[in-house]
Amino acid sequence: MSETGPTGSRRGVTVVTSLIFVIVLLIAIRWAGGFLKPVALALFIIAVTWPIKNALQKVMPPLLALAVTVISTIVVFVIFATLVIWGFSRMATSFVDAAWQLQAAYQDAVAWLGEKGFSVASSLNDIFNVGLIARTARQVTGQASTTLSFWLVVLAYVVLGLTEVDKLRHKIAALSKPEFASAAIRIADATAKKFGRYMLVRTQMSAMTGVLFWSSATLTGLDFPVEWGVIAFALNYIPFIGSVIATVFPSLYGVIQFEHWETALALFVCLNLIQFIIGNYVEPMVSGSTLSISPFVVVFSIFFWTFMWGLFGTFLGVPITIALLTVCENIPSLKWVADILGGGPRKQKTRRKLSLPSPGQ
Repeated sequence: MSETGPTGSRRGVTVVTSLIFVIVLLIAIRWAGGFLKPVALALFIIAVTWPIKNALQKVMPPLLALAVTVISTIVVFVIFATLVIWGFSRMATSFVDAAWQLQAAYQDAVAWLGEKGFSVASSLNDIFNVGLIARTARQVTGQASTTLSFWLVVLAYVVLGLTEVDKLRHKIAALSKPEFASAAIRIADATAKKFGRYMLVRTQMSAMTGVLFWSSATLTGLDFPVEWGVIAFALNYIPFIGSVIATVFPSLYGVIQFEHWETALALFVCLNLIQFIIGNYVEPMVSGSTLSISPFVVVFSIFFWTFMWGLFGTFLGVPITIALLTVCENIPSLKWVADILGGGPRKQKTRRKLSLPSPGQ
């Protein structure tokens, strides 16, 4: 029997109100992206580097541990950014110079398909336009080279955040609601641990992919093998989407360079095989169930946060999802969300999970 009367009306109002709240919240997050993006990136870096600072504090003064952590983070980032910008800049220049060859190869393929009775949608002609390819290559390079002011803001947040982590933990532990304090600290620790694990696994898999891409490019005679390895290393920090882009671009360049399409096809198959084996066999064995997330959720989060925040949303989409699922996993009433959107139900732990009531309760 359908539910009518005041109870049904109240539930309908609650659902509508919740939907309006979510829509307004998403609009606010996108509108405030200029402010929230450096904050979110800084929080992610703090979560990854805080365990390092915490370990260093055991053997050196806190201020020195902070300095070593921040300087090490800057050095690693500068090296990574230099390699990425170098690789993308070289490839953007090469694609711009040889774009007409790619368009000619496309026109030959269209003519051959036309002789066989197949027609290609006219909208695809714009994709293989020399001017569009050149503009796209320049835009990708330009987005990869972000402004110095943005990173200075992120650095300031990281330094200030690392100095406040211990103080914040003590303040949370001193709250009048012990269960809330314990749950909040546990969620923060679990999230930081997963972020560190995520970056470690992504770095290992990206490095392995980069080396194998360099080897494949060298064996097939593809120009710029080191650059392709660096690009594959960088793009594989973005699950699924980055892997596709890292495979397509060298394959397209192979179409331009090689006289015989069989060589370009062999390169394409080889690169896809590398991505398939690493993504479906090696990475799950290395990461285990700790970072198990539904592939659909990963792809959706990447597209969603790219829509919200652009290039930085592409990188932060999965970490944000990991954080949200960790919160759900540690709140009994929301654990079903983590079980559905994750890689499957988590194994029950022997220790009792504490509920997370609101501070006002």
